Amino acid sequence: MNDADATEAADIVVIGAGISGIGAAQHLRNDFPGKKVILLESRDSIGGTWDLFRYPGVRSDSDLHTYAYEFKPWRHRSAIAEAPLIREYLAETVSEFGLDNVLRLRHRVTSADWSSAEAQWTLQVTVTDDAGTERTKTIKTGFVFSATGYYRYDEGFTPHFEGRDDFRGDILHPQHWPDDYDHRGKRVVIIGSGATAVTMLPAMLSGEGAAAHVTMLQRTPSYIASQPRFDNIAVKLTKLLGAKRGYAATRLKNIWIDFLLVSTLRKFPDFGRKALRKWTLKELPPHIDVDTHFNPPYEPWDERLCVTPDGEFFKALRGGSADVVTDRIDRFTEDGILLESGQELEADLIVTATGLVMQMLGGIQPTVDGHLVKMSDTLLYRGALISGIPNWAMMLGYTKASWTLRLSNVCRLVGDVLRRMDANGYDIAVPVVPDGLATTDLLDLTAGYMQRAKPELPRQGTELPWQMHTTFVKDNRLFKGRLIDRNIRFAVRAPAADLTGATADS
Repeated sequence: MNDADATEAADIVVIGAGISGIGAAQHLRNDFPGKKVILLESRDSIGGTWDLFRYPGVRSDSDLHTYAYEFKPWRHRSAIAEAPLIREYLAETVSEFGLDNVLRLRHRVTSADWSSAEAQWTLQVTVTDDAGTERTKTIKTGFVFSATGYYRYDEGFTPHFEGRDDFRGDILHPQHWPDDYDHRGKRVVIIGSGATAVTMLPAMLSGEGAAAHVTMLQRTPSYIASQPRFDNIAVKLTKLLGAKRGYAATRLKNIWIDFLLVSTLRKFPDFGRKALRKWTLKELPPHIDVDTHFNPPYEPWDERLCVTPDGEFFKALRGGSADVVTDRIDRFTEDGILLESGQELEADLIVTATGLVMQMLGGIQPTVDGHLVKMSDTLLYRGALISGIPNWAMMLGYTKASWTLRLSNVCRLVGDVLRRMDANGYDIAVPVVPDGLATTDLLDLTAGYMQRAKPELPRQGTELPWQMHTTFVKDNRLFKGRLIDRNIRFAVRAPAADLTGATADS
C-alpha cells in the first residue's frame, strides 16, 4: 500500500452509522449533491445502539413514528419496536438511498486535528480488514458531523459490589450480552429499575427459553407507564391518507401527544404522581405494594419515564414468576445477593442493568491548531455547534421526546452554515461565546449516568442562541427563521487564521 492509498479527501465526514449518522448522511448528501460525503463506522455493522445491545427484548422506548426518519416512513405495525425491526429499517434506508456507496465500516476515528492554515480536519482512522488486521488511514475533510451517541460502547457502568468474586453463577451487563447465552430455567436477579430492566424482566419469562423466575432489584423505584404496542390510529390514517401523508399525520399526532403529556406531568407534578400511581395500581397484583416499589422520590420526568408496551411488565408480575424488591445490596454471596434488610435473593444469573458511561464525540479529543479542546470548557450553539471548534457539528437528541426528532433541524443548521461558507468564499466557521454569558447544565435529567458525567459535558447558555430544549415542540421554535447570527465567526483560510474575524453579519 502506498501513501496515496492511506489518505482520502472528503468535503464532509459523518462519524457513526447509527440511526443519527445514517440520517445525517442522507440529509447532507441530499442538500449538497456536489460534495463528497463519507460515513464512517467503527464497528463491522451499522445500527449503533440497535446493533450493539443484544439482551433479551431490547427495544425502543420511543414510538417509531417519531423516532424514525422524517424522510422515510415507518411502515411496520409495531409502533414500539424491537431492535431487529429497527435494524431492518436502517438497512433499508442505507440500501434505498444508496448510502452503502459512502459507508466505510470498521473505520474508527482515533484523533481529529484542525489546521486553520489548511482549513481542514485531519482524521486519523484505524481500519480493520476482514482478517482483523489493522492499518492507519488519514482522512482530510472540511467539515465533521459527529453522530457518535452519548455513551461508551466498550464499557457499561457497573458499581463495585462486595463479594462479587464469591458468586458462583453468571454476572452479565446488558451492554455485553452474549449472542448465544441461554437463561432457560435460571433464577435471575436484574439489578436496576430503568428502561433496560423493565424491558428484560418480561422478555426473559417469555417463550420456550423462559427463566424460572426473575426479580428486579431496585434501590430507587421508577415511574412505569403502559403504552399500546400498536398504534391503531396510525393504521387508520395510513389507509385514509396513504403511506407518506398518513405517516406525517401520525408523526404530528404523536409529537403533540407526547409534548402535552410531558408538559402536564412537569407543570402539575402532584397530579402527575397521583395519576401514575393510580394507573400503576390498576396493573399490579395485590401482593406488590405500589407505594413501596413504584413511588419514586423524584417528580415525574426528573428521570425518563419507562414505557412497557401493552403492560407486559405488569403482566409478568401478575403471572407469578416475577417480582420487584426495593432494597440496598450488602454484598454478593455464593448463591445470590444479600440485602441490607437481611433478605437473600438466590440467583443463577445476576444482570447488572446499572447504566451507561457517558462519552461525547465517541471519545475523540479534538485539537485546534495544536491545542486540545476540553468539552467541559465549551458551550453548544443551538445544541449542535461547539464553541471554539471550527467546522464541526454534533448530534444531540432529546431527553423528553424521541432522540432523532432533532436530527432534521441540526442538519438544517449545518446546511445553512455550509451554504453561507460556499456563497461568501469562507473556509472556516466557528461559534464564539460572548463575554459574560451565564451558563447552565446541558441536560436536565437526574439519571445517575448523567450526573456522573456532568463535569465532562459541554454546557449551554441561559439565552439564545446558546440554548436547547429537551422537548421537540419547544426546541423546534428555536430553529425557525434565520439560524446564523454574529455568534458564528467566519474566516478565510490563511496562516494562523483569526477565528474571531468575520461575523455572520459582515
